[in-house]
Amino acid sequence: MLAIDTNVIVRYLVNDDHAQAAQARRLIDNNAMVLPKAEEEWVRRASAFLKSEMKKADVTYAELVKRLKKHGLKDETEAGITMKLKRGTFSAVFFLACVASLEIEQVALMDI
Repeated sequence: MLAIDTNVIVRYLVNDDHAQAAQARRLIDNNAMVLPKAEEEWVRRASAFLKSEMKKADVTYAELVKRLKKHGLKDETEAGITMKLKRGTFSAVFFLACVASLEIEQVALMDI
């Protein structure tokens, strides 16, 4: 059985980094894998959750950049965050740093 990291699946789906997407395609296509719809659904839901929480907290992308810096993500930009949330392409570290930056104390899976 072949296990694949979620980031590989996301690269395959969104093709945001062409070199990594090509590697993901080779890995997935050569092993005749079928991507479960659940992966695509989680990508969409996580992005929608962050956008919704930003709106609730009245936090702009510019403000989120500032807040993320306080949590160690110093290279984030407004444009980068916009694209990550638009495509749903972000790491668990980014997601958790956003949760911390938005001062969300708990996240229930049913809320995502």
